[in-house]
Amino acid sequence: MNGILSKVLSISKMERHLKQLCIIASAMRIIATADIHGKQYRMNEFVKAIEEYSPDLAVVCGDITHFGPGEFAKVLLDQIPIESLAIPGNIDTVDVFEYIEKSKAIDLHLRKIKKGGLTFIGLGGSDTLPFHIRRHPPVSEDEVKKDLSSIMEKDSVFVTHVPPYGVQDSVFLGMHAGSRWIREVVERYKPKLHLCGHIHEDPGFSKLGETIVVNCSMGKHGRGALIDVNNIVEVEMLK
Repeated sequence: MNGILSKVLSISKMERHLKQLCIIASAMRIIATADIHGKQYRMNEFVKAIEEYSPDLAVVCGDITHFGPGEFAKVLLDQIPIESLAIPGNIDTVDVFEYIEKSKAIDLHLRKIKKGGLTFIGLGGSDTLPFHIRRHPPVSEDEVKKDLSSIMEKDSVFVTHVPPYGVQDSVFLGMHAGSRWIREVVERYKPKLHLCGHIHEDPGFSKLGETIVVNCSMGKHGRGALIDVNNIVEVEMLK
């Protein structure tokens, strides 16, 4: 009897150990930023933050350039010293897509990629009507919605350029400039974390239902956000 009990306790300890290993394996430190707008000094600050905080992954949430050129998107992204994901913003030109692909970064636009036990799903541009993403041939809003819905899933890390309406999207006189459709997507699929930018005036983080929404825009003086994802999500805005 004691032998059986000993084996049961041993198995129980092993299961706890395996659970701990799974938790450790799924832990990830992410550094995210947006709205570099072609400014080398902003990329310099982002790289300094990477060196200071030693994240596992960098995420760039659009507006890498200021109306191009695409080659400069590659020049900037190639300076990131760790693995990185990137999407274009509403200001990035058509050729930015091509040069994200040519850079060291992984193009996340309308893609689902697994990293460190987390699923990252991306959407570049903005959804002002018509859907504003500088791509040739033009992409309709319906096409984008269909493509995104086919890859969305719960507990993912959703990466967009534009924030959801009403969350970290305040501009002049408190008006909201986020996307109602992206809010609907977040409320429907309940990602664990939503990274975005676009609204320079309102960097920070808030909750939308079960989702932590982080506007990691550099704004005027920021460097982005540091996010530790484990059983919980912890966010620090970097100044």
